[in-house]
Amino acid sequence: MLNISNNSVSKDLDLTNFKSGKEIFTKEYHKRFRKFLLVFSFIILIILFLPWTQNISGKGSVTTLKPNQRPQTIQSQIPGRIEEWFVREGDFVKKGDTILRISEVKSDYFDNQLAKRTQDQLNIKTLSVDAYKNKVVALKGQIKALQQERILKLEQAKNKLTQAHLKVKSDSIDLEAIKTKNMIAKTQYERAVSLQKEGLKAVKDVEEKRAKFQEANAKLISQQNKYLTSQNNTINAELNISTLKATYADKIAKAESSLYTAQSATLDTEAQVSKLEINVANYTKRNSLLYITAPQDGYINKAIKSGIGETFKEGEELVGIMPADYELAVEMFVRPIDLPLIHINEDVRVQFDGWPAIVFSGWPNASYGTYGAKVVAIENFISSNGMYRILLAPNKETQPWPTAIRVGSGAKTIALLDNVPIWFELWRQINSFPPNFYQPDKTASTTDKKKK
Repeated sequence: MLNISNNSVSKDLDLTNFKSGKEIFTKEYHKRFRKFLLVFSFIILIILFLPWTQNISGKGSVTTLKPNQRPQTIQSQIPGRIEEWFVREGDFVKKGDTILRISEVKSDYFDNQLAKRTQDQLNIKTLSVDAYKNKVVALKGQIKALQQERILKLEQAKNKLTQAHLKVKSDSIDLEAIKTKNMIAKTQYERAVSLQKEGLKAVKDVEEKRAKFQEANAKLISQQNKYLTSQNNTINAELNISTLKATYADKIAKAESSLYTAQSATLDTEAQVSKLEINVANYTKRNSLLYITAPQDGYINKAIKSGIGETFKEGEELVGIMPADYELAVEMFVRPIDLPLIHINEDVRVQFDGWPAIVFSGWPNASYGTYGAKVVAIENFISSNGMYRILLAPNKETQPWPTAIRVGSGAKTIALLDNVPIWFELWRQINSFPPNFYQPDKTASTTDKKKK
């Protein structure tokens, strides 16, 4: 039966005579199998020519579309010590609500009245500036008065000089006239003496002529003295002008020196006032920083520095906050080789963790549990994980995303590329070729927008 012996019995025994043999050996199973293979091959052939959407799969996480809508931490701009908390983790806060109060740890700012006392110093310095400005105005008035007085005094001295010149000229003329009279008196005296010697004149006449001659000499000497006095007065008048110029120049120089000193003091005091104004503004601002407030509406996530009395440095994280209003997005990461295939406004299907889905990557319309998205941003620099970051926004033309998903949850993405036959995709996968590189038809999309 089993043909394990050298003695064959198949020639002597016909199995088709048995009932079981008739059921087995009389039927032609190969014909049915051949028909099955033909139908299966035909179906496979049809499937190979069905359209297949090339895609790039990736993993990512849920984030927000705008940077200011993402979870953030609140820091303190100054070092301090935690004194009091006004919120609990999970509380909703509005913009400007006080989260905690801190106190100073630097000895320079321990004084609670520091801003007020600095403001008092500022007020005093401001009054000092006003006083210096008044002094500057007074000195300018003094200088102007000295300049006017110098002009008048110089005019007066010049008039005296002119008078002295005229007096010298007058005395000079008088001197010349007296010299002429003296010469005449001398001539008459000498003639009288000569006539008296000849006996033609009496002694009395000679004595009269001598007296007139002596009187003329006296007048000449007197006039010469007056002339010299007039010249001396002229010199004195010129000297007086020089003295006036020097005196008033010295007075004006001293007044101008005092003016410049007052102006310098004014500028120095104004600089001190400016510094005090800066200090007042800084101290006032620093006092406001003792209360940490919410930068926007949101929920308190976690208190990073929690203990009362705990100290921290400036810039340290104190508490985390999640904004209340946000627009969800998904960040996906693609390989550098796939980056040229991604374009802005490219269609992407997203599967969120926790939401059941049946995914056919090549037939996105047949998938269940995935949601539509579009590429809104492509990072131009590679991330630390060796991949490029792509930001996806919800596609408003498809089913809206679930409202229960939260920022930070995981997501799987399928970027939809070119449509190709299945046989081409199988051939590409077998040869490890990348998906087809293509450029989206921007002209057509632009035309559609213009028509709308």
